[in-house]
Amino acid sequence: MHLTQLNQECLLHLFSFLDKDSRRSLSLTCHRLREVFLDPRLWNLLHFSSPCQLRWGNFVLGPSLRHLAICWYSSRVLKVCNIEDWLKSSFQRDICSKHEKLVSSFLAHVCRTCPNLLSLTLSGCAHITDQDVVSVLRSCGRLRRLRLENCVRITDGSLRGVAAHGASLEEVRVDFCRNITQAGLRRCQEARPLLGLSAERSAGMIPDSEPDEKECDGSHSRGGGRDAGRMMQSSILARRKWGIV
Repeated sequence: MHLTQLNQECLLHLFSFLDKDSRRSLSLTCHRLREVFLDPRLWNLLHFSSPCQLRWGNFVLGPSLRHLAICWYSSRVLKVCNIEDWLKSSFQRDICSKHEKLVSSFLAHVCRTCPNLLSLTLSGCAHITDQDVVSVLRSCGRLRRLRLENCVRITDGSLRGVAAHGASLEEVRVDFCRNITQAGLRRCQEARPLLGLSAERSAGMIPDSEPDEKECDGSHSRGGGRDAGRMMQSSILARRKWGIV
């Protein structure tokens, strides 16, 4: 019996043992296997180890997606993306500009096509914002587990979104997100007392803070340039202490 003579259920089962690239390669051999590749039932779990993989087109988003993880464990996250915008050099800003909207755009697509998502993990996604998280919470009403790790632009706004739209959430983790506060965690837990909420290091880290404009501009006050320089150096040293840069 030829492979393509198997019924759809058997082919879906066989495809389920392959990684994303292998599925796509096999789908290019004939129309029958392409149909299997495009079947949303095949794609109930997706894991990406870097944002660039979101561009590869070796997967299908659909209502069968239940578990999604985007985990970027790279030195670039610590040395470039996690730095406060006002501290970045033009070179660092140029690097970020090539991918800073990538995860946000992908999550917007998830909101439109994956209403049955049950768990979402975002790690090292330094450019996602509270609005991205809130949009997922609004669109994916069945979401049970949310984990945000080392996402530096995430603030208490995401916790407010959890309180307002996370009716189905059972577990939320916000680890190493430096702009999460203890007050925000407390208010979220009060609003959702049955929620399993944890935040490793988040509320104890040094939050982003941009220096006063007058302190940065040496022309406004005598020695202002020196003060701004000291402030920048102090911030960088603090980031190194916490392992952020």
